Amino acid sequence: MRASDRAYSLLREEILSGELPAGALLAEVEQSTRLGVSRTPLREALSRLAADGLVSTHSGRGVVVTDVSIERVTELFEVRQALEEQAARLAARRRDIPVFEALQAEFRQAHSLLGNGEAGLREYYALVARLDAAIDDAVDNPFLVATLAGVRTHIARIRRLSQDNPERLREAAQEHLMIVDAIVDGSESLAAHATQLHLYRSLKNILGSIEPEVLDQRASA
Repeated sequence: MRASDRAYSLLREEILSGELPAGALLAEVEQSTRLGVSRTPLREALSRLAADGLVSTHSGRGVVVTDVSIERVTELFEVRQALEEQAARLAARRRDIPVFEALQAEFRQAHSLLGNGEAGLREYYALVARLDAAIDDAVDNPFLVATLAGVRTHIARIRRLSQDNPERLREAAQEHLMIVDAIVDGSESLAAHATQLHLYRSLKNILGSIEPEVLDQRASA
């Protein structure tokens, strides 16, 4: 892996996980030393992160991690819904059945992961990531996949601000299973409908988790 790719991957993961919070300064010398890369590949990595909307350059401060725009969460979900519903339709049409049958079997056991603490939660999120990747592969449309990846990046940051509600996670696991079932069966309309339901409930949960915090911050400002 090239040094710039490695630096980009590491910084991106740290931003999405919240390890590098909004407003964090990414000084070139400090980050070059910390990541073990020279300043040229670091600058390439920062340019890619800026294109993703994860960092920006501020006069007098340098490169900083961008704020998470809570006000735009509904707009992001509007775009996400349009893209993911179409992706689900195309996946149901173009699927590799064994791939989704394997995911189907895993989601049928997802409840056991959600009852296994932090380790199980990490495995569950990894399972969801594999489902996203399988749908992206089945879609076979690089333009749709690239656009959807950009939206997912910002959704991942917003999701970090909401709490992992155990009841909601169990519901989400069932919703993912509905999506996989529809794709395995080749039902485009059902795959799209199941995706719509999942995104509606996800948005409702995120807004319910973060709005009180945002309102408290505004009231004290």
